[in-house]
Amino acid sequence: MKVNKQWTISKTPTTIVLESQIRNFNRLSARFFVIPLEYRPFRQVLSLKFMKRIFGSLILLLFFTLSDLSAQDPVGNVPFTFGEELSFQVSYGWLNLADAKLQVAKRPQDQNDKPHYKIDVYGKTKGAATIFGKVNDNWGTYLDVETILPSLSYRHIEEGKYRKHEFVHFDQKNKKATMKLFDKENRNLKETKDFDLPGQVQDMVSAFYYLRSKDLRDLKQGEVILIRGFFDKEIYNIKLIYEGTETLETNLGKKETYIFSPQLPKNKLFRGEFPVKVWVTKDKNKIPVKIKANLFIGSLNLDIISAKGLKNN
Repeated sequence: MKVNKQWTISKTPTTIVLESQIRNFNRLSARFFVIPLEYRPFRQVLSLKFMKRIFGSLILLLFFTLSDLSAQDPVGNVPFTFGEELSFQVSYGWLNLADAKLQVAKRPQDQNDKPHYKIDVYGKTKGAATIFGKVNDNWGTYLDVETILPSLSYRHIEEGKYRKHEFVHFDQKNKKATMKLFDKENRNLKETKDFDLPGQVQDMVSAFYYLRSKDLRDLKQGEVILIRGFFDKEIYNIKLIYEGTETLETNLGKKETYIFSPQLPKNKLFRGEFPVKVWVTKDKNKIPVKIKANLFIGSLNLDIISAKGLKNN
């Protein structure tokens, strides 16, 4: 017996049908399992527009939550290394919407004649979420090995038919940034724009790795950390609240964690002033193991699935 399962959409817009075509002795039969989607949150979550906002927001969550960007703070012992790979699953209730990955290249990469960590964040829809449009995003940075400051950041966005290819070159010494925007095929330069920076800044990806290099042991519950970074042609200044510690069950086992909550700008996606919590392991690796975001309806979860190539085992 051969089973071929395929997700299809019925003529009723509020229903998803799983059709199993079962071939046995050249006779075809079908069984249908109907899952009603009569509630607005499910229709909203599975829309392409929502998924586009989610992936941008997930990167912003890492940026806003995991980045103490005071330029004068010294960098401590770097807890990550070449070849590190963190994999996550994005879910809404019982729906698995996407996979996400944070990956450090296996070897140093040269930028401005200096060695850099090349770090990529990948996000890709899967399962039922792809019915309403595919999202396949790549955000990255070249992080100076010595200063843990970015020299170059980039975004390659594929969301349905939408495409965006953007590069930002940072001159940290002279407090300048140059943004270059390319066409849909990432071949021809469309726009170049220069920006003045208030000081040394991080981009959205480098910010997370910068924080991991900080000593978090002396933080006190309720302590406020001020954040500064550059993203999408703007400088962001925001508050980060340290909420204490918690023992958390994860796919990597039971972990002692730090808990952080960022104060996000007002938007139509999240609920409340501090709608997001992030759990970071209280060990030498300081990796994120869970992010929970309270939406206007329900909550979005990003949970770690695997961690490879960790510097500290």
